[in-house]
Amino acid sequence: MDTIDYKILQQLEKNAKITTKELAEHVHLSAPAVAERVKKLEDQQVIKGYRTELDLKQLDRGVMAIVLFKSSNCQKLAEFCYNHPDVLACYRVAGEISYIVKVAMSSIEKLEEFIDQAMPYGTPSTNIVLSGRESTIL
Repeated sequence: MDTIDYKILQQLEKNAKITTKELAEHVHLSAPAVAERVKKLEDQQVIKGYRTELDLKQLDRGVMAIVLFKSSNCQKLAEFCYNHPDVLACYRVAGEISYIVKVAMSSIEKLEEFIDQAMPYGTPSTNIVLSGRESTIL
């Protein structure tokens, strides 16, 4: 990968719906050259897919929390989280805690229900997100 590939990736992270022509203008290449580079990045699995960013508040899932678990059964906790519809991300980590789980719920009551359901698999420590922003690597 060269600097142009990184510039292409930066633009795609900002707007995955950018046209090849617009992308070409940003990186100062022809549209066919950019299309070829994007295809190569997809073939190499550098670009694994394209996603839609949703406004969770408008989907009645405005209560976001980060739940840290000291797991008593890692496999069962992971299975529970991977199959739960309100889990946005689930990471197994090394250290004092076993899992970091990001959830988006419709209410505090739903968050409490999630915690109650997960407790057989570990001890949770819940942190409600008040505000924030996620950024990308590039």
